[in-house]
Amino acid sequence: RRAAAGRKPDVTPRAFVLDQLLRAQRGPAWSGPSLAEVLKDVDAGLAARRVLPNAHTIWELVLHVAAWEEIALKSLTGQRPEVTSEIDWPPVHATDAHAWKEALQELELAHEALRIAVESLPEDKMDQPVADKLTAAALLHGVVQHDLYHAGQIALLRKGPA
Repeated sequence: RRAAAGRKPDVTPRAFVLDQLLRAQRGPAWSGPSLAEVLKDVDAGLAARRVLPNAHTIWELVLHVAAWEEIALKSLTGQRPEVTSEIDWPPVHATDAHAWKEALQELELAHEALRIAVESLPEDKMDQPVADKLTAAALLHGVVQHDLYHAGQIALLRKGPA
């Protein structure tokens, strides 16, 4: 859409949520650091360290966020994913540097696949139900909130005891 002189163009709901997804994933996010920003310079040792006895590790959080982005993607494409506890919180099988690099890559691929799906989503589908009673817009705003919630947790875990 063309904007009147001196006015910003109207932002569509899809464009807005895409912007918010990018901010939550890569920054800058208004609320604080994005996922990419809090994961910068996290090595496999820190990612696997259980800083608090009953809390998840950074590694577990990364796999969990990736899983929910994949669940959201499936919901957007008309699937009804069954979310088991193992899908919700995928187990960490190896904690070496190579496995950590793969976990980060899995997160990035999940981000990218979701963004591509949103980019191709017709604007009129944003207010239609896709998961239970959630509209596509509500689901995607939830993904943004989920990303930033866990980014905050990761930021705190990075500051935990060595």
